[in-house]
Amino acid sequence: MADVITLGWRERLALPTLGIPLLKVKLDTGARSSSLHVDTLETFERDGETWLRFDVNVGGRHRVNVSCESPALDRRAVTDTGGRRTLRWFIRTEVLLAGHHFPVDINLTDRRHMLFPMLLGRTALHGRFAVDPALSYTQPRPLTVGALGVS
Repeated sequence: MADVITLGWRERLALPTLGIPLLKVKLDTGARSSSLHVDTLETFERDGETWLRFDVNVGGRHRVNVSCESPALDRRAVTDTGGRRTLRWFIRTEVLLAGHHFPVDINLTDRRHMLFPMLLGRTALHGRFAVDPALSYTQPRPLTVGALGVS
C-alpha cells in the first residue's frame, strides 16, 4: 500500500463526464456504494437503451444547476444507514480526485438532508486511497471553476 494516497474524510472532486467541475464529497469506508444527490430524475430510451436525465446542484453560496444525462448501468436495492432498502438507479462515470481519473458506479438518490451532496464509498476507494478521519480537504481543487463560483 506504499503507492496509496491518504485522503481526509471529506474532499473535493470533479465528475468531468457529467460536466460537474467541483463537488464536495464525504469519503465513507463504511458504505459499500457511492451516492450522488439529484434533484430530479427521469428515465428515457435512446438507441434501445435506458438512459437517465437528472439535475445536480453544485456550488456554495451561488448554487448552479447542472443538467446531466447518462446511460443507466443498473437498478439495485441499496440499504441506507437506517436499515431501509430502496431501489436506486446506478450510473458509471469518471471521477477526478487527487489527480487520478477513474470510473465509479454511483447511485442517484435524494441526499438533500445530508451535509454532502455526494458520498464516495469503499468500492471506489479500495486499492486507490486510504482515508484518515482526522484529515479534511487534503487535496487541491480538481479544476478551476471560476464560471460556476463553486466554493
